[in-house]
Amino acid sequence: MDAAYPDAGEVGETLPAAAEELHFKVRYALPEYVSFMWQHAGYLIRRRRIGKFATWWMLTKSTSAAAMHFVAQGRSRHLYDFLVDVHGIVRTSGTGVTLVPWGDVIAIRRYTNGYMMVLKRGTLPVPFRCLDTAQTRLMEVFAATVKASRHA
Repeated sequence: MDAAYPDAGEVGETLPAAAEELHFKVRYALPEYVSFMWQHAGYLIRRRRIGKFATWWMLTKSTSAAAMHFVAQGRSRHLYDFLVDVHGIVRTSGTGVTLVPWGDVIAIRRYTNGYMMVLKRGTLPVPFRCLDTAQTRLMEVFAATVKASRHA
């Protein structure tokens, strides 16, 4: 994970054309968010190989904490506007703007309900329900590009 990650300028040739971008809006629901966090925590914890009971305990604890943070931060009240293009990810909401260059994206994982953009600091879940067929294909291209850049 300490490998150098390319920025948009370094992978510009492998990313989609500049005109291709994803633009979608997300309002998260608690059950959907919990599902993302359960699957993502499960992936991270299982890699540790700590045993069935310890895995279940950590998974339950971390997912419960994520759910409490979701409620405490009022995430279900916010509408998030995403723009994903060759320069990176821009997430806008009533509370501000988050800019994420591609160099800060570690992986884009696919889970049951959608994609999880794994960042150097945090995650951004993207539900399938927010993407049409063309956008899903483009997200797959972004995911493959991120994966390829990690192995380069």
